[in-house]
Amino acid sequence: MSIKLNCDLGEGFGSWKMGLDSAAMPHIDQANIACGFHAGDPLWMIKTLALAAEHNVEVGAHPAYPDLVGFGRRSMKCSAEEIQSMVQYQMSALDGLARCQGLEMTYVKPHGALYNDMMSDPFVRQNIMQAVASFYRPVRLVLQATPASNDHKKEAQALGIDVAFEAFADRCYDDDGRLLARSKEGAVHTREKMLAQVQQLIDTGTITTVSGIELTLDVDTLCVHGDNEAGVLAIEAIKNIITK
Repeated sequence: MSIKLNCDLGEGFGSWKMGLDSAAMPHIDQANIACGFHAGDPLWMIKTLALAAEHNVEVGAHPAYPDLVGFGRRSMKCSAEEIQSMVQYQMSALDGLARCQGLEMTYVKPHGALYNDMMSDPFVRQNIMQAVASFYRPVRLVLQATPASNDHKKEAQALGIDVAFEAFADRCYDDDGRLLARSKEGAVHTREKMLAQVQQLIDTGTITTVSGIELTLDVDTLCVHGDNEAGVLAIEAIKNIITK
């Protein structure tokens, strides 16, 4: 099983710093860069892109609901036009800044509540897919790997877009294959559980849910959250597991 390692980065804002970008970047394949709606601003985006260029890391847009106060973790009721425009706006911001540094944005991975809503609500998912499909050039959309991945892939193919499926090193799974809500105990793994989950995924292509059910996942990329200090500090060990 060959998978890439990705991390959510560039999640500072002004003088406020979030995450351990410099520690994570040397060990990852893909950087999901905040685009200003849940975190990030032009200067943070430029600095994160420069760090990605230094370490030859692929860059992708990490769009969110417009929720700086809540770090993009609160759902918002948006129209189809609002979802499509907010996603394309953030894609365009990162795409333009990347081009100024000789880089190319190659994928889009929604953040927080927008990501969770994409996975649970067909209306949100279809409009995110439509935003990606109508971008001026092809880019991939990152979706969570779940038992419904084949159906989601067909939805994307109908719009002519490529997808990549993602699993999580540092998060516990609910029995439906989605992430256990952060409000629940055990939602974020310890280092020991992170490494065990990654090893299981590599060895068997499965993860074990909160109640002990094993789910088979077809995974292209593995995420460690940049705002999870324990996850970032374990990122070199995680990289070693997935590249053996």
